[in-house]
Amino acid sequence: MAIIRKILGSIILFFNWLFTPKGVVREQEEQQKIDTLTEKLKLYQYNACPFCVKVRRAMKRMSLSIELRDIRANLEYKKQLEEEGGRLMVPCLRIEKDDGSYIWMYESSEIISYLSEKVAS
Repeated sequence: MAIIRKILGSIILFFNWLFTPKGVVREQEEQQKIDTLTEKLKLYQYNACPFCVKVRRAMKRMSLSIELRDIRANLEYKKQLEEEGGRLMVPCLRIEKDDGSYIWMYESSEIISYLSEKVAS
């Protein structure tokens, strides 16, 4: 099973690289405003997870700069996701609120909708 996952992951990453979407070009001031909004966002993910690729591609199309936290490469991120988020599932968008608390959003389609409505609009 691990071999199949590795092969499929490699195929997903190859096609993601081959068909990388173009980002939105904005005025510098407008992009800085968006970058300020995304400073409080963190995406917990696996590199070759198809749902994570879907979210990263949407981020690329919207030209969003969100910190990526690979939970396979960094055990601290994995522990944080499980303990604070409550589930060990990716993709997961951690949204820091103004009061310092966090919202953990797990579904890829929900994450993309949130980013489209709240950040990139």
